[in-house]
Amino acid sequence: MNRTARTNDRYSRTGGSSGSARSGGFRSQPSRRSGGGRPEAAGRGAGPRRRPGPQGEFALPVTTTPALPAVEAFADLDMPAPLLAALGAEGVAVPFPIQAATLPNSLAGRDVLGRGRTGSGKTLAFGLALLARTAGRRAEARKPLALVLVPTRELAQQVTDALTPYARPMRLRMATVVGGMSIGRQAGALRSGAEVVVATPGRLKDLIERGDCQLDQVAITVLDEADQMADMGFMPQVTELLDQVLPGGQRMLFSATLDRNVDLLVRRYLTDPVVHSVDPSAGAVTTMDHHVLHVHDADKAATTIEIGAREGRVIMFLDTKHAVDRLTKDLLRSGVRAAALHGGKSQPQRTRTLEQFKSGHVTVLVATNVAARGIHVDNLDLVVNVDPPTDHKDYLHRGGRTARAGESGSVVTLVLPSQRREMTRLMADAGITPTTTRVHSGEAELSRITGAQAPSGVPVTISAPAAPRAGRGGSSSRGRRGRPGQSRGSAAARTGSGSSGRSSFFGTAA
Repeated sequence: MNRTARTNDRYSRTGGSSGSARSGGFRSQPSRRSGGGRPEAAGRGAGPRRRPGPQGEFALPVTTTPALPAVEAFADLDMPAPLLAALGAEGVAVPFPIQAATLPNSLAGRDVLGRGRTGSGKTLAFGLALLARTAGRRAEARKPLALVLVPTRELAQQVTDALTPYARPMRLRMATVVGGMSIGRQAGALRSGAEVVVATPGRLKDLIERGDCQLDQVAITVLDEADQMADMGFMPQVTELLDQVLPGGQRMLFSATLDRNVDLLVRRYLTDPVVHSVDPSAGAVTTMDHHVLHVHDADKAATTIEIGAREGRVIMFLDTKHAVDRLTKDLLRSGVRAAALHGGKSQPQRTRTLEQFKSGHVTVLVATNVAARGIHVDNLDLVVNVDPPTDHKDYLHRGGRTARAGESGSVVTLVLPSQRREMTRLMADAGITPTTTRVHSGEAELSRITGAQAPSGVPVTISAPAAPRAGRGGSSSRGRRGRPGQSRGSAAARTGSGSSGRSSFFGTAA
């Protein structure tokens, strides 16, 4: 029985309704799985019906096969007992909307197209299905069975950290494959056998060209944050990799935003997908406050430093590596415990800086867009755009570092007089109506909105973080310790969106 038939059979037995999936749309192709191959994009028929989408985004395709109904608890899902036990051990009982809607269908083998803001639980939404459907199989050397493609090293680590507690009891080995670390160690992890590979496209392509990895046994493929992969120029590599995985396999695409760059992937590689969109506004979060603070050029530096001196942690975004380094030095001289994160840092430096931020040793993380995705920190209630982003998607992803998993948070953008018109246009594209306030350093209004306060003025030095523990680290889910900083039932545990209070070193993967 082919996969679509199995899905229909399960649907008829459960008596479900379409739930959050949408009806009508793609031409039905029930024989694709049994036909042993995936039709080319041109064979999809002329112009599937589309629903209008938000500005700047393509209209989502809609399924012709009814979706299985959403569930209210993980216990209602047909998952292996060890996986359900692991969820209980992590304090995870109630699925988030994107998990509740997509898991019944992904567990049944359906392709999935999921759109949800960062922090909405996408990692567990695809991860639990991937692990459950891979359970009981053993990978040959160099031949993984499941693949998760992500755009950045940080997101790769976050996905690995989030899924490891669930992969371990399933006896599934995980390997993380990204640039910036020893390719030889990563090749060794693949040669040893790994059922699940989490990878960035460029490094995975390198390992395939070296003969250290083959994708012809990959039956489940996930694209996480596909829009950013397209924006970063990875589309040719992504399509080359997708063409190598097992024909007829399951494909899942999750992202906070879906624009026309991703349309090619959806039409070419997903067939009759279950479509679910958590937030029709493509990322605006109801638990997040948005503030535009009008500042003058001469006062912007003082305003920024006072915000950095607040109680609690904050991420500050700037456009360039040079600007990040300069602000970090200014904050340190003013008595603020700050550290820089950008693409000019080595991967071990970036990983250890995140360790310090998550542990509280560093209170202000000053970053370029390298930190806009793939970083989860519990109790981070403020994100500051010192330099306003130029694209509404960047705004949404920067802001997505706060207000995760139902928590509250604020996004503050400092806007100079010359930037006001562009900021108004960007907010409209993002579907956000911010609170706009004119502020000056030292004023009570600035403190009320951001918690800003006068810095101590006593220069501080951030000691070099301890070197990472030697060993295989993130290359395998076996033998890894539990997540010491995470309380059961925490936001990170419930969403599967990342580690809480720590960030393990990549080891063979990174």
